[in-house]
Amino acid sequence: SVCLYQARDLERGVEICIATPGRLIDFLERGTTNLRRCTYLVLDEADRMLDMGFEPQIRKIIEQIRPDRQVLMWSATWPKEVRNLAEEFLNDYIQINIGSLQLAANHNILQIVDVCQEYEKETKLLKLLSEISAEAESKTIIFVETKRKVDEITRSICRYGWPAKSIHGDKSQQERDFVLTEFRHGNGAILVATDVAARGLGTKFKLGFCECSDFKLEIKIESFVGSSLDDRTNTFVKCLDVEDVKFVINFDYPSSSEDYVHRIGRTARSQNTGTAYAFFTPTNARQAGDLISVLQEANQVVNPKLHEMAQMSRSGGFGGRRGSLDYNDWYDGTPAHQVTQYVSAVVVRFFGPQQVHTSLPRVTDEKRR
Repeated sequence: SVCLYQARDLERGVEICIATPGRLIDFLERGTTNLRRCTYLVLDEADRMLDMGFEPQIRKIIEQIRPDRQVLMWSATWPKEVRNLAEEFLNDYIQINIGSLQLAANHNILQIVDVCQEYEKETKLLKLLSEISAEAESKTIIFVETKRKVDEITRSICRYGWPAKSIHGDKSQQERDFVLTEFRHGNGAILVATDVAARGLGTKFKLGFCECSDFKLEIKIESFVGSSLDDRTNTFVKCLDVEDVKFVINFDYPSSSEDYVHRIGRTARSQNTGTAYAFFTPTNARQAGDLISVLQEANQVVNPKLHEMAQMSRSGGFGGRRGSLDYNDWYDGTPAHQVTQYVSAVVVRFFGPQQVHTSLPRVTDEKRR
């Protein structure tokens, strides 16, 4: 029904259309609308869309827009993929940086990294929450990797008597609005979230790109509450600025250090101070070097175990330099076919899908024994 209402609006004609890539392409292919009159294109959350694999959709959309278009692109980070996209689709562009292009965390944040094993994390979390709850200000965001784990961790915390609420992509917009409003006004001291909330809890723009035109270019940048792309449901999530978060806990370390910096940036806002904790396990070893750089840049104490892990990753002990894997390093009784799927994902990540059939040996229970 929502799709029908949107189609009717587009058929009537609109001057401004805000859309996710998949839904817009759907309407274009149906002939509901076209982009022949479009002269102004804004790519918001460019880095996030690329991370989510939307580059083919972005290219397909841009191909249908007239060549004399003006393009603006916004990104919270500046990875190679975003640079390439800017070079390809923006002509004679102006780049505007807010903050440093170097991966750097807010120096008002105390960063504490606990190098541990996966099975230790929940016990460590409960102990940490016990210490945090004794503080006068204890508003906390806990980031975990999956929606299912968000619900599991939230239930576990509540069983121990702490008022925890959760937010992830499976919750309705109404539920998310309610949870974020409760958290903002202090009715829930602990918020358990996926990275969806990392983009939705505060001012987000860091980099901007604008194509030059013949007319005078005027640019105004200010802090504001905007929208963020929900990578789980392909919808837009209402943002909410929360100023008084004192603690951020990375229960699961993110897939990139850029996301780590973005997560911990939810605390120490408006010149306040805050504390960020991270549980760092051997599966995160590939990010150890980047994390050490972030810590050193912010004059933080670096856990010696983190240095050891970074060294092992560089030497190939965790598959760092050559992408190699030793099943004995991480095998915990997982069925052979799941091991094969895991290794396939790693090969695709490092070498591309064309290498899977030649690079991946078939893993069997007999071979593994």
